[in-house]
Amino acid sequence: MISHALTIVLNELNHHIESSYGPSALPQPAALGNIAEGFPGTSNGSGLSRNMLYFSVVHIMEEKALKNQPNYVINNDDKTALYQNPPVCLNFTVLVTATHTIYSDALLMLSRTIRFFQFKNVFTPETVAPSSLTLNAPNNALDQLETFKLVFELFSASMEEIHHLWGTLGGKQYPFVLYRFRALDLKFRTEPESAPLISEVINNTKYFSSTDK
Repeated sequence: MISHALTIVLNELNHHIESSYGPSALPQPAALGNIAEGFPGTSNGSGLSRNMLYFSVVHIMEEKALKNQPNYVINNDDKTALYQNPPVCLNFTVLVTATHTIYSDALLMLSRTIRFFQFKNVFTPETVAPSSLTLNAPNNALDQLETFKLVFELFSASMEEIHHLWGTLGGKQYPFVLYRFRALDLKFRTEPESAPLISEVINNTKYFSSTDK
C-alpha cells in the first residue's frame, strides 16, 4: 500500500511535468528509488539511473493523534457491532532527490516538483486521474489502496538532521527536498466479526437479611 500511494502521486507528478513543460526524453522523469543504492561508476553504485527524480522513504512514524480509535463499528440497521482492529495511521518522510548530471537541470526539476506540490498537495480518488490509480500499480489487489487521502507538506530539516541523513545514505549529497506525507491508514482487508448489541440488562440481584439462612 505504501508503494501504491507513492506511485499514485508519482503518476500525477509525471503527468503534470509532461503536460506543463513538454514531453521528456525519459519514459518518466520521476520514480521510486532508494537513493542509498548509488549509481553506476561510484563506490557504492548498484544501478540507479542518473538524470531522474527519485522518491525515497527515509522515515516512517505512527500518527499518535489517531491511535486511540475504537475496535468496533455499530451497524444501526441490524443492531450489530462489527469488531476489527483499528487501522495503523502512518506519516512518512520522503526524500526527493534530483540526480541530474547537469546541476542546473537538477535544480530545474526540483523547482518544478516543489511548484507541483504547492499547486496540488492533497490526493484522493476523486482528485487524481483514473489512470494514476492503475499505472504501475501493484499486481495483487490486497496491496492496492481503495480509499485514501494523502497530504504532502514541505518538511524543513535542520543542518544537523541533513548531515545525519546524507551520512546514513552514503555521504554524497545531491539537490533534494524533503516532504512529509500523511496519513496513510494501513489495514488488511478482511471480513470483520459481528456480534449483536446489548439491548437489555436484566438485574437478578437478590437481597437477604441477616436472619435469612
